[in-house]
Amino acid sequence: MANKRTRALTVEEYNQIIDTMRTGFAGCRPNDRIATALIIEANLGIRISDILNLKLSDIVKEGSRYRLDIIEQKTKKNRNFTVPFEIFQYIKIYCLENGIKDNEIIFPITERAVQKQLKIVTDWLELDNISTHSFRKFFATQVYQSNDYNIVLVQQLLQHSSPAVTQRYIGVSSKDIETALSKHKFLK
Repeated sequence: MANKRTRALTVEEYNQIIDTMRTGFAGCRPNDRIATALIIEANLGIRISDILNLKLSDIVKEGSRYRLDIIEQKTKKNRNFTVPFEIFQYIKIYCLENGIKDNEIIFPITERAVQKQLKIVTDWLELDNISTHSFRKFFATQVYQSNDYNIVLVQQLLQHSSPAVTQRYIGVSSKDIETALSKHKFLK
């Protein structure tokens, strides 16, 4: 289970981490593979363990759309949802550029290696409480905010058991709810 202190990234932090991961810095070489894995996690919202087992063949063309069809490692639940064309293209191009065949694992690295590299980058950027799970939480928060704060939609995308679990997950606190309620007044 993810550390409860792990938090969602802001857009600025996401961009900082990915840019730093790709360019490197003194004492840390660039790592496009890990940056790409984290980008995919932030865009599909699946756990890093599932990203690291992903094959291009797990994305199935169905008519004019693409869908991801995997069994989640953690929950053993089937994940079957649309992958935006741009994300599929991004993954396909990465595979072509790196000589990865459709039935090969795209990221043959360990979760520990990803966490270790991410920690080096976030320490250098002086960012706290960030792990690979922060990218899944980033996905959830961005979907929540860009879809009129539809908690049920995010719950279904993440396959959480209840909206309350999702609410805690994306960091909607009791204070946030109270603040929202205090702003909502339609008196006559």
